[in-house]
Amino acid sequence: MLAKLYSGAVVGLHAVPITVEVDIASKGLPSLTIVGLPDKAVEESRERVRSAIKNSGADYPSRRITINLAPADLPKMGPAYDLPIALGILAASGQIPEMSSSYLCMGELSLDGSVRHINGMLPIVVMAKEKGFTHVFLPKEDAKEGAVIEGVTLVPVTTLLSLVRHFLDTDPIPAQETVSFLSLLRTRQYDCDMADIVGQDQAKRVMEIAAAGAHNMFLRGLPGAGKTMLARIMPTILPPLTEPEAIEVTNIYSVTGNLPSGTSLMIERPFRAPHHTTSQIGLIGGGRNPMPGEISLSHRGVLFLDEFPEFPRSVLEALRQPMEDGIVTISRAAGTVEYPAKFILVAAANPCPCGFYGSKQHVCSCSMSAIEKYKRRISGPILDRIDLHLFVPSVPTEHFTKHTEKTSETSVSIRERIIASRERQGYRLKHYKGIHTNSELSTKLVKELCHLTTESERLLTKAISTFHLSARSYYRTIKVSRTIADLAGEEAIKSSHIAEALNYRPIQEVS
Repeated sequence: MLAKLYSGAVVGLHAVPITVEVDIASKGLPSLTIVGLPDKAVEESRERVRSAIKNSGADYPSRRITINLAPADLPKMGPAYDLPIALGILAASGQIPEMSSSYLCMGELSLDGSVRHINGMLPIVVMAKEKGFTHVFLPKEDAKEGAVIEGVTLVPVTTLLSLVRHFLDTDPIPAQETVSFLSLLRTRQYDCDMADIVGQDQAKRVMEIAAAGAHNMFLRGLPGAGKTMLARIMPTILPPLTEPEAIEVTNIYSVTGNLPSGTSLMIERPFRAPHHTTSQIGLIGGGRNPMPGEISLSHRGVLFLDEFPEFPRSVLEALRQPMEDGIVTISRAAGTVEYPAKFILVAAANPCPCGFYGSKQHVCSCSMSAIEKYKRRISGPILDRIDLHLFVPSVPTEHFTKHTEKTSETSVSIRERIIASRERQGYRLKHYKGIHTNSELSTKLVKELCHLTTESERLLTKAISTFHLSARSYYRTIKVSRTIADLAGEEAIKSSHIAEALNYRPIQEVS
């Protein structure tokens, strides 16, 4: 007897439907064969399914069983096909009714028949809605993850036995309630605040500009100047994720298995801080079966690279294309996948290998050749792609010895200005799909949307010849100026905005 049911496979960050066909032959020696490019985890489902069916009190047919996972040319990976394979065997052997063609099921089985978590549930539910499936049977642990998608009935399954009873109408499983995005929003709590930063007014200003326009920034300074703390405070001034952004981020965390258990959506902007020993695949993504890397895990959030020059040169150079395009393309023999990578890069570095070049309290032990070699570890093209460069000075000791109340501006008040700036950008960019901030503007859009006054245009023209700006630096300066103007509530880009943006260009360009 033949049974047919449906499941899903994640390819990149999207899912495709998979047809699971189960045929039980009337003759032949007992066996179970899986075809359709299964990987090792799928092949091992034979033992898990056999034990789960027996331990659930059902009969495992002692027949020749053939399972086809279609389309046959798409590699099938992971244990998520355990549940549909088990249900197909039970349906083909007549122990449960044949499943409707509008049903889709996914889940890993334990030997005792319990249904376990799988990765990538959210993109599968999204696909199910788009393809017209009405019901999705999924692990109870993953039910909240898919509950943010309306229009599909989610049935949370704890054990294979409970699902068998559901199909036999002896004990129906209640559907998962839909979770709205607004119900997930809450007041954000952080361990640090901008008011905790002593001094560093210019650094705070640069952070505000970076957060408002989603610009990359590079902080140099002596050890203990506060570079790391400044970077970790960046998420506290970023505006909250919108619903489409939250779904984008959750997709990435769901596919990689980084979504916390029982979480419906990622509602906080990501903050990732990989160590400088991270490999190129770990940072960019890839592998035999390509997976997102740290730059995609920080999508719509902050990627903090401390000790920036200590990263291998090849790893840093691999950042070029994602920083420019906002996506990372990974090509393998089996195909090509794209992952989003629109992040705010916050890089930090010491002025020299020992860290004390230019310090008044410590003596630098580095030779000038060692200092120059240390600086050259970061290539010009990478520096050119970073909009905001700043030297973070050490805070004078007297600032810490004064026991006064906090007088610095809080993250909440700064975030309000940033949200207002983002709203201005959103209004200006409402007709351009996929572009939300000034840093994402193409050269064409810079010419179309960034209007300079005569005086500001004259100043920028002079800066090109004086500071030998590259074409990329020219347009990036305009984009930063546009963000500064948005923070000031100005429609046109004035000369003061250009002057401030030029002040944050790389040192070698303006010295």
